[in-house]
Amino acid sequence: VQLVESGGGLVQPGGSLRLSCEASGSRLIINIVEWYRQRPGEPREQVAKLTNLGTNYADSVKGRFTISRDNANNMMYLQMNNLKAEDTATYYCGANIYTFSSGSKDYWGKGTLVTVSS
Repeated sequence: VQLVESGGGLVQPGGSLRLSCEASGSRLIINIVEWYRQRPGEPREQVAKLTNLGTNYADSVKGRFTISRDNANNMMYLQMNNLKAEDTATYYCGANIYTFSSGSKDYWGKGTLVTVSS
């Protein structure tokens, strides 16, 4: 299984972006979805998490970001609205995925850069 993020780019403050994360492979069951971000020189920060029990968001993004998934198409998303300069970071998708051949394992994408600037 590989995770590939897309949708990053340059956006003005107040704008929106939707990050996508595609899980390659077939017969996948996506159990947990996480989005992290990392600013230069800072540790990686979890911004959103989606489990079968619900969603959790970092206080800094609550009310602005929405995490979701499309199990039928092996897709995961992070909708980001009202973006601020401090949201500038590389965003990483992570997921706990079950496959018949490997069981449940954690996978990570390579990241997509989001730059919020006027």
